[in-house]
Amino acid sequence: MQAHAIAAAGIAAASARFEASARRTAAEPLADLAGETVERIGARIALEANVSVLRTADEMTGTLLDILA
Repeated sequence: MQAHAIAAAGIAAASARFEASARRTAAEPLADLAGETVERIGARIALEANVSVLRTADEMTGTLLDILA
């Protein structure tokens, strides 16, 4: 399903955002702590949203298979 691929790509992108923010914070701890915190919160929310899409797509697929069985 296309929803699975989109959600997986979103999860990968959110993970990359979080990791990049962590690297920037480690490189210069006092540079923009507030901005990096906001970035990590946004990445976490994006990750949670994409996991929710993945779960919903799985549930819909399961329901469809149950109907067809």
